[in-house]
Amino acid sequence: MKKQIANTEKHQSKDWLLRFVKGMFIGSGFILPGVSGGALAAIFGIYERIITFLAHITRNFKENVLFFIPVGLGGVTGVFLLSFVVSFALGTYENIVLWFFVGCILGTIPALWKEAGKKGRSNRDVLILVISFVAGLLFLWKGSALFSHVDQNFFTWIIAGALIGLGMIVPGLSPSNFLVYMGMYKAMSDGIKTLNFGIIIPIGIGGIVCVLGLSKVMDYIFSKAYPQLFHFIMGIVFASTVMIVPTDYSGFTAGNYVACVVLCLAGIALGAWMSRLEEKYK
Repeated sequence: MKKQIANTEKHQSKDWLLRFVKGMFIGSGFILPGVSGGALAAIFGIYERIITFLAHITRNFKENVLFFIPVGLGGVTGVFLLSFVVSFALGTYENIVLWFFVGCILGTIPALWKEAGKKGRSNRDVLILVISFVAGLLFLWKGSALFSHVDQNFFTWIIAGALIGLGMIVPGLSPSNFLVYMGMYKAMSDGIKTLNFGIIIPIGIGGIVCVLGLSKVMDYIFSKAYPQLFHFIMGIVFASTVMIVPTDYSGFTAGNYVACVVLCLAGIALGAWMSRLEEKYK
């Protein structure tokens, strides 16, 4: 009996830590250009549960809150830790860091493909995947032309928060990309790092309003067209992954190339490991 209790507690501790680590990765999607928090949530198998919870907050409230506490703590931890290192890491080792994230996504693709087909898969679903992949590539490629530098004030920071919330609701959408295009990305990172509540509060307001407003819409679509929506998500995930693959290697040494390969492989291993744990503890 004691052994059974010990095994249960060990299982719960691993599950809690796993959700915390997932939260850190998802949080990174809100601050790293080219990475989508919603896509990472889908990759790690908790996107649908997040949407269901937000769309029906009173349903299984205590159970869901306990489930998402480590995810939320991990997300906050990821955002704040990255706000300290993102300028240095992306400025000095951008290509190497991005290859690690590419690897993480590649390692979870088999699990994402399985999840998308758990309620059936038709030729139409595969076609939706291809179309969303192509459309996602075109949109992300041409997206920079849609924005110009904007003034930074309470209202525009609310818009920035809404974009971050949209990145949670629409997997594959990287809000940080748009903030870079709008000239607000570095100011946001600095504001989080220095706890500038003049930036943090309006971002929080915009994010919460956007997430709560759109979660019911996404929950309804899931209930009516799960395979179609998930294959659409996969296409966007693939497109966003292609778009963050580095293309400029000027000044690279042999050691830099080795580091890219090693970190990509490490990312693949980590993504596959987390997918196996997710399957084990479902």
